[in-house]
Amino acid sequence: MSADTSGRARPEPIKAVPVRHPGRWAGVAVIAVLVAMFVHMLVTNSAFQWSFMVDEMFRPPIIEGLRGTVLLLITSMVIGIGLGIVIAIMRLSPNPVLRGVAWVYTWFFRAVPRLVLAILFGNLGILWSRLEFGLPFDRQIGALFGLHDFEARLFGFSAVDILTGFVAGMLALGLSEAAYMAEIVRAGIQSVDEGQTEAAQALGMSRAQILRRIVLPQAMRVIIPPTGNETIAMLKDTSLVAFVPVSMELFFQLKAVGSRTFQPFPMYVAATLWYLLLTSVLLVGQYYLERHYSKGFGRSTRARQRLRGLAAESGSTTSGTAQ
Repeated sequence: MSADTSGRARPEPIKAVPVRHPGRWAGVAVIAVLVAMFVHMLVTNSAFQWSFMVDEMFRPPIIEGLRGTVLLLITSMVIGIGLGIVIAIMRLSPNPVLRGVAWVYTWFFRAVPRLVLAILFGNLGILWSRLEFGLPFDRQIGALFGLHDFEARLFGFSAVDILTGFVAGMLALGLSEAAYMAEIVRAGIQSVDEGQTEAAQALGMSRAQILRRIVLPQAMRVIIPPTGNETIAMLKDTSLVAFVPVSMELFFQLKAVGSRTFQPFPMYVAATLWYLLLTSVLLVGQYYLERHYSKGFGRSTRARQRLRGLAAESGSTTSGTAQ
């Protein structure tokens, strides 16, 4: 047996032939042709009016509309995030009344399109000529006691002065965003292990302290990515307030230039370029925020933790053997 085994010839090394993927190369060729056609269209088609577009898209009214868009984005997201956190906490409350109110709010503002909300809020002046603050139902209470001229109102404003187009659009976008942020924050809070809350309660921390110091910092890892996506979606949805109308807005100003000069298509391309630029800036910020809040949860971190665990186990085993 040993002689036969030693005398047996060794097999030749296997010649590995890489798997060919003709479909991939065909797809690359199709994409290359389409890209070439698209670039050729951009360069040769006179409808783009590149010189006219570049000359118009940086004029003062456009820059003012850009500032209005950024301001509308920031204020709407501040309202949406702040109110969304409150609605999420209400949804998780043991109080059935708070849970019911939060559910109805979320149901309503997620069901109605933002364009409809923007136009609706822009026409709220039809309901009230003035917005006044004071004792609710003051006239009805006075009439109940025979005081027909009784009024307990501290101050008020004209609805036309307060509910401007910008404020109406900001409220419509912010209140709508709060419904979506409430679901995002609620999912983030529920992703934190309940043992964290129980441990904090054992240390004597209040519910507010647990939420602020324990739960929300850990939930941010889950909350940040969809919040970044919602911010980018909000940037694009700011163009909806042009139908309120809001004149201090980027798309409104670009559309006005196109209508005045009878060149609407170059201005639509300019709007596309502006939104691409703003979205790219937001994507960079989202990337760094996600990287900051994902510390300790990446693959490399988990690998290092496993290596440390193995090193600790081997160290304890060695010390036990030496003893």
